[in-house]
Amino acid sequence: MLESLALGGGFAFAAVVQPGPLQAYLLSQVAARGWRRTLPAALAPLFSDIPIALLVLLVLGQLSVGAQQILRAAGGVLLLYLAWSAYRQWRRPGPAAADGSGRPRTVAQAVLVNLLNPNPYLGWALVLGPNAVAAWHRSPADAVALIVAFYTVLVVGLAVFIVAAGSARFLGPAGQRLLLILSAAALAALGVYQLIVSVWLASGE
Repeated sequence: MLESLALGGGFAFAAVVQPGPLQAYLLSQVAARGWRRTLPAALAPLFSDIPIALLVLLVLGQLSVGAQQILRAAGGVLLLYLAWSAYRQWRRPGPAAADGSGRPRTVAQAVLVNLLNPNPYLGWALVLGPNAVAAWHRSPADAVALIVAFYTVLVVGLAVFIVAAGSARFLGPAGQRLLLILSAAALAALGVYQLIVSVWLASGE
């Protein structure tokens, strides 16, 4: 179970600190309405990911074990690519994610932003889905632990991001670079782990 908790929590941490559409949306909300009114939007992934997760798990359940391991290996490659991208951004820091021109006003609109974001689809199809299925075969509790760890860290992390964005000093360049390199390290470790596990399980068939 510790393995599932580490995988879910680590992937969620990396998802929070990487700039993306949802983070840009949250920044626009904070700018328009303040962090207190924006805080409920941290729950958006809980709602937007339900149809994504159901679809991915339904499809994965029809795949052979070998195909699932191929998807898991592809997820490892994706994580390594994201780690490399974060490392490059750390080496050559650029401007922060744009805060967006639109000003959506409800959690429902935050859900829509995330539904149109490709990251949850890639995350579930290549990382969370295959690992959740594998964990379920070991023990249903492990699969539950993986998903609960991911969404707990994700929601709490987004809430911290919202509060920090509304403070007088949002991290600063040094803090942002520290989060980037930590994110790169977490993604690289998860990617290597996922590749090793996929190769090991495939060789054991």
